[in-house]
Amino acid sequence: MDRETRVFAESHFRGLRGRLPSKVCPTPDRVDFIEKPDSFSYTDFFKRYLLPNVPCVFSSAFTEDWGSRKHWVTPSGKPDFDYLLQNYGDVVVPVANCGVQEYNSNPKEHMPLKDYISYWKEFIQRDHSSPRDCLYLKDWHLCRYSSAEGLFTLPVYFSSDWLNEYWDTLDVDDYRFIYMGPAGTWSPFHADIFRSFSWSVNICGRKKWFFFPPGQEEALRDCHGGLPYDVTAPEFLDSHLHPVLEVTQEAGEMVFVPSGWHHQVHNLEDTISINHNWVNGCNLANMWHFLQQELCAVQQEVIMKSCSGINFEEFYQFLKVIAERRLLLVKKTGPGELQCSEDSGLGLQHTIFDISRIAEVLASVVVNPDFQRVDTSRFLPQPEDLLQQLQEALATTEPL
Repeated sequence: MDRETRVFAESHFRGLRGRLPSKVCPTPDRVDFIEKPDSFSYTDFFKRYLLPNVPCVFSSAFTEDWGSRKHWVTPSGKPDFDYLLQNYGDVVVPVANCGVQEYNSNPKEHMPLKDYISYWKEFIQRDHSSPRDCLYLKDWHLCRYSSAEGLFTLPVYFSSDWLNEYWDTLDVDDYRFIYMGPAGTWSPFHADIFRSFSWSVNICGRKKWFFFPPGQEEALRDCHGGLPYDVTAPEFLDSHLHPVLEVTQEAGEMVFVPSGWHHQVHNLEDTISINHNWVNGCNLANMWHFLQQELCAVQQEVIMKSCSGINFEEFYQFLKVIAERRLLLVKKTGPGELQCSEDSGLGLQHTIFDISRIAEVLASVVVNPDFQRVDTSRFLPQPEDLLQQLQEALATTEPL
C-alpha cells in the first residue's frame, strides 16, 4: 500500500461517520470479472472491491500455477481420486449431510477421506443419488494438520489476513478450509462467520452462487424473524422483490465474498475448492458490531461464544495480538516519522492503516458497557494502555 491509498482509505472511513462499511456498500447490478493478473494490482482490488465491500470474480489465470490444480485433478478436469487417496486417504474429515436440515445448517459426521471417496464414487455410479443422502466434505482444515506447501499460493489481494495471523500465532486453529463434493451438494443461505471476508477457488468443477447485499436478507425473514434455509425456493428468487446477484464460478476461478453478504452456493459438478475466511482493517468494525449484536441476542457471554465462536474477552485478545505485531513492525526514527522493519511484508503505509483501524475499534470497545463488565484485571496490557500505545504511534505519522 502506498501513501495515496492509505489517505484514500482513511478518508473513506471518516466519510462513513460511524456507519458500518457493510451497511453503506453500493449494490452492483453485476459481479465484475477480473481477467488478467498483470494488469490488476493490490491497490486496484483494495479501492474497487475491498473498501466498497462488493464481490468480484478472478479468472483462472490467477491460479494456473497452483499445485492442487495440477495434482488433485485428472486431465479431464475431474477430481483425481487416486491421488487424493494415496496422499490423504487415512485423514479423518468432516462431512455434512445436505439432505438433512438442522436449524439453518446440516448435521456433520467424521470419517476417513477414503470412506468419503468410496461414497462419492458410488454416488456417481448411481447417477448422483445414494440411500445415504447427499454428503458434502466441508471445513476440512488440511493446512492445519498437513503441509500445504505447493498446493496453492496465497493471493496478494487477500494477504492482509488478521484472522489466520491471530490463530497461527496461538497455533491452535485456522480458517483455511477444503470443500469437496459431488454435483448437487450445497451450502445453505448464510453470511460468513464473524462477518469475515472470504475467498473461494474452484480447484475443479463449477459452482453457482446467489449473493444478497447486506440488509437485503431482512426482507427474507419469516414471521418469527428467521432467515430462509434455501433461497432457491421460487418465492425468494423473484429479482423484482429481492435483488440477488447470481454467479457461475468455473474451474480455477476465484470468488471474493464481501463482509456481511448473505449467500448460498451449489456445486453444479463434482467440485473441489479451497476457501479462506479473513478479517482485516476494512471489516474489523463489522466484526465488532456483529459481536455486539450477538450479545444483545443471547444476553449471556458464555452462550455468546457458543453461538458466534468468540466472546468479548477473546475479541480483545485478537485485537491485542494484531496490534502488538503491528507496533513491533514500526519504530520511530525522528519527529513525525515512522519506519517499517525490514522483515515486514506489509509496508509502512499498510501498517499505519492497520494501527489506525485497530485504534478506532478499540476506542469503541473500551467504552462499551458490556465490555466494561468483563473482568480485565489480568489483561496485559490493559485495554486503555494498548489504545494509548496505538494512538501514540499514530501521532508520529504525518497528518493526512
